[in-house]
Amino acid sequence: MKKLIIGFLAVVLFVISDASVYAQDVTSMAGDSVVIVDSLLNEQVEMNEAAPSAGFHQVLKEKFIEGNAGFMSLVAIVLVLGLALCIERIIYLSLADIDSKRLLEKIEKSLQDKDVESAKELCRNTRGPVASICYQGLLRINERIDVIERSIVAYGTVQSGYLEKGCSWITLFITIAPSLGFLGTVIGMVMAFDDIESAGEMSSAIVAGGMKVALITTIFGLIVALILQIFYNYILSKIESINAQMEDAAISLLDMILKYHSTSKD
Repeated sequence: MKKLIIGFLAVVLFVISDASVYAQDVTSMAGDSVVIVDSLLNEQVEMNEAAPSAGFHQVLKEKFIEGNAGFMSLVAIVLVLGLALCIERIIYLSLADIDSKRLLEKIEKSLQDKDVESAKELCRNTRGPVASICYQGLLRINERIDVIERSIVAYGTVQSGYLEKGCSWITLFITIAPSLGFLGTVIGMVMAFDDIESAGEMSSAIVAGGMKVALITTIFGLIVALILQIFYNYILSKIESINAQMEDAAISLLDMILKYHSTSKD
C-alpha cells in the first residue's frame, strides 16, 4: 500500500514539474511573438510616414491612365466642352436676371408723367430681356393695344430663344458621356477576351485587367454626365425664372399702356 502511495505521489510531482516547464515555454514564446508583432507595427508606421500620401489629383490621374487613355480622353473632352457651355449660359443668364419690379415702377412713373422718351431711355440702358420687351412695347405705345400685345409676344418668343441658346448641346454632352463610358466597357471586355484567347487559358489576372479598364471608363462617363446634369438643371431653373419675369412684365406693361391711353384721351 505504501508503495502505491509513493508511486502515485511521484507521478503527480512529475506532471506538475512538466506543466510548469511547458508554461514557461509558452510564456517565453508569447513574449517573443509580442516583440515580433511590435517590431512589425513599428516598421509599418515608419513606412507609412516615409511614403507620401497620394493626393486626389494623383489618384485621379492614375485611374485616368488605367482606364484606356483613348476613351478617357474623349470623356474628358466632353466634360470640358459641356462645362464651357454651362458656364457661358450661367454668366449670360445671371446678367439677364434683373430687378424687374423696380424697372416697371420707374416705367410706370415716367408714363404717369407723360414722359415716354424717358421710359424708352430707361429700357435702352437696362440689360436683359425684360427691358427689351418693355422697349418694344413702348416703341408702339401710340398704336392699338392688340398690335402692342402681338409685338410684345413675338419679341418675347425671340428673347426666350436667346435664353435657351446652347442648351441642346449640353443635353447632347449629357447623353454622350455615359454612352462613351459604356462603349469603353464593351471594348474593354473584348480586349480581355482577346488576351484570354492569346494566352490560351482562363486567367483571373487577365479577366480582372480587362474588367478594370471597362469599369473605370463607365464610372468616369457617369460622373461626367452627373456633373453636367446638375449644371443643366440649374440653367433650366434660371430660364424658367426669367421667362416668368418676362410674362409678368408684359402683362404689367400692357396695363400701364392702357392707363396711358385712357389718360391721354382725357
